[in-house]
Amino acid sequence: MEIGWTCNRRQRQVLVFFVLLSMSRARAELGPYSVVEETERGSFVANLGKDLGLGLTEMSTRGARIISQGNKEHLQLKVQTGDLLINEKLDREELCGPTEPCVLHFQVLMEKPLEIFQAELRVKDINDHSPMFTEREMILKIPENSPLGIAFPLSNALDLDVGSNNVENYKISPNSHFQVLTRNRSDGRKYPELVLDKELDREEEPEILLTLTAMDGGSPPRYGTAQVRIEVVDSNDNAPEFGQPFYRVHIPENSPVGSLVVTVSASDLDSGVYGKISYTLFQPSEDISKTLEVNSVTGEIRLRKQVDFETVQSYEVDIKATDGGGLSGKCTLLLQVVDMNDNPPEVTISALTSPIPENTPEIVVAVFSVSDPDSGDNGKTISSIQDDLPFLLKPSVKNFYTLVTEGSLDRESRAEYNITITVTDMGSPRLKTQHSITVLVSDVNDNAPAFTQTSYTLWVRENNSPALHIGSVSATDTDAGANAQLTYSLLPPQDPHLPLASLVSINADNGHLFALRSLDYEALQAFEFGVGATDRGSPALSSQARVRVLVLDANDNSPFVLYPLQNGSAPCTELVPRAAEAGYLVTKVVAVDGDSGQNAWLSYRLLKATEPGLFGVWPHNGEVRTARLLSERDAPKHRLLVQVRDNGEPPRSASVTLHVLLVDGFSQPYLPLPEATAEQALADPLTVYLVVALASVSSLFLLSVLLFVAVRLCRRSRAASLGGCSVPEGPFPGHLVDVSGTGTLSQSYQYEVCLRAGSVTSEFKFLKPIIPNLSSQSRGKEVEENPSFRNSFGI
Repeated sequence: MEIGWTCNRRQRQVLVFFVLLSMSRARAELGPYSVVEETERGSFVANLGKDLGLGLTEMSTRGARIISQGNKEHLQLKVQTGDLLINEKLDREELCGPTEPCVLHFQVLMEKPLEIFQAELRVKDINDHSPMFTEREMILKIPENSPLGIAFPLSNALDLDVGSNNVENYKISPNSHFQVLTRNRSDGRKYPELVLDKELDREEEPEILLTLTAMDGGSPPRYGTAQVRIEVVDSNDNAPEFGQPFYRVHIPENSPVGSLVVTVSASDLDSGVYGKISYTLFQPSEDISKTLEVNSVTGEIRLRKQVDFETVQSYEVDIKATDGGGLSGKCTLLLQVVDMNDNPPEVTISALTSPIPENTPEIVVAVFSVSDPDSGDNGKTISSIQDDLPFLLKPSVKNFYTLVTEGSLDRESRAEYNITITVTDMGSPRLKTQHSITVLVSDVNDNAPAFTQTSYTLWVRENNSPALHIGSVSATDTDAGANAQLTYSLLPPQDPHLPLASLVSINADNGHLFALRSLDYEALQAFEFGVGATDRGSPALSSQARVRVLVLDANDNSPFVLYPLQNGSAPCTELVPRAAEAGYLVTKVVAVDGDSGQNAWLSYRLLKATEPGLFGVWPHNGEVRTARLLSERDAPKHRLLVQVRDNGEPPRSASVTLHVLLVDGFSQPYLPLPEATAEQALADPLTVYLVVALASVSSLFLLSVLLFVAVRLCRRSRAASLGGCSVPEGPFPGHLVDVSGTGTLSQSYQYEVCLRAGSVTSEFKFLKPIIPNLSSQSRGKEVEENPSFRNSFGI
């Protein structure tokens, strides 16, 4: 039960039966209104505003207009006043022919909201046509022995007017033998009959000429005349007689030309020439003459052209049988056309709304009417549209229908619909008509812009040029037109101390980002801000994304020497005992670089020395050591120029000058450097005492260091014999270590890690260097036995 109900609910077809027309949402009919034919254009018919109970402005605001059948604009509506006016002269005979009354149906359509009112206009006839005979002269052959009172039918006159303006009676010119009587046909037409009142005498009057006058009932009446020529012939005793006076025949409207309609037959008791009969159509109208033809010998009546039920439903004509003596008889043929389903339904679009806004339910898209000129089941129709469309057909007034949306439409899902209205009649075979309309869906700003990424990461190298394009953000909007036109902007920074307005800018049209000034990695390594995209709809919608800018380091800072200081004061002098072994640490050059990464990896080398080969600089940590044993022949004063170089591209460097003084056991008095001035050479004895005191303190410090090293060696030997410590071995590593702005140090010392025996937590006990300070003899021997060590110092 539920499944059947669902199927019926989704059914899109609408049956068009006349029974349903009375149940539709029809409003009260207007009128009927009437107008006389041939009324001038612009003539007033009625005031629709008053009849509908609407004010003057309502007619305009509700979009009132006139819809006529066949899209013929016979009437016009003046919406400012509500007056219904004649749009063109109306010819009743052209519009309705012989049909009376002549009614023109039209509708009054209100678009906002949708209402349809049925109305009709009756066109009144005026006497603007005179009667006319199809034959200007009629010839009758009447035997002279014809009995009194015999009637001879004459051709009737035609008048395009109807009602009282049509032919009312006939008159004959004054004579002594005949009078004319006016007879009525079954279709209402009137025709004359000539009645013999006085016997004829051929010898006395062989020919009589009369004037037949047809007069209509108009005011004033109009006239039409024809000549009647009567030839008096010798006697013919018997007139032809038909076997039946009335023939009723049905013929399908799609019968081909030449089809046999009926065969009429008459007989004449006379013999010879008076018994030979010929058949003719008696007083046929122009339409009948074009439609039917009769065989004068056999009496077969056939079609001269195809008949159309929608044009003429029946034909009535008299068949005349005339013998050789001029006597005649007649019968009547009533030909009724049988309707066939030969006309497909017609669809007339009265109103179409396109485009329609999205997100709006129950919108009237179109108003159309359906008609089928066939009759019966052939004129009943079924209307439908495609099942997969969000539209419904609803019956309206009479044969009008409205096409409405089933629900809200989404332009982003589908922006255009091609709707095919299919109308099928109920005839056999069924005929159908299809009418296609295109409905566009207009955009509503219901979609916010969407960035392609929720966050963007951009890289820019420091020292960039101002106004450099550093990247782009992009957003899309599925709406259309102005609703999809985006404007990009920078959002206020979350950090109030970030001068975003002086750092970056954004192109409002395409989202390109530009650096406004040169960036300095050492001052600002990264910053983050928000960007927004806003469409131009009403109301405007927007979205946001985050942008993170990372500043890449450039090698724009030279190394800076921390030790020894180069401040322009008296240079620092390093004292080296002449008894120092090869590899003796003289001093260490400490430098830093403001850059980062490999731009801050520093290396050291000796550029210039007073005595090359005596000193060496470790490239990785800046330690200055003796390269060989010192001798008495070596100069006491040395000047070393050390270069500090980073690993950037291109590399940057700095240099520092070291002054080294060779002394004997730190007891040798201080000797002035060559650069000292004459005043320094003649300094007072207090300076000498200070130098001696410094040498003494240095000697005591060296002895203390040696003693401390000896004690450590003893402990190491004892720990090695107990297996409590493990000493790592291996060469010095050769890579550089980034100290993040505090200089670079080589891992030039190896330390052993001794763990306390039986310690659960494996805590450190102590750290001690692997290479101790040895005696002068052992160190010298180690240097001699280790060439690689000597080569590293250039020995």
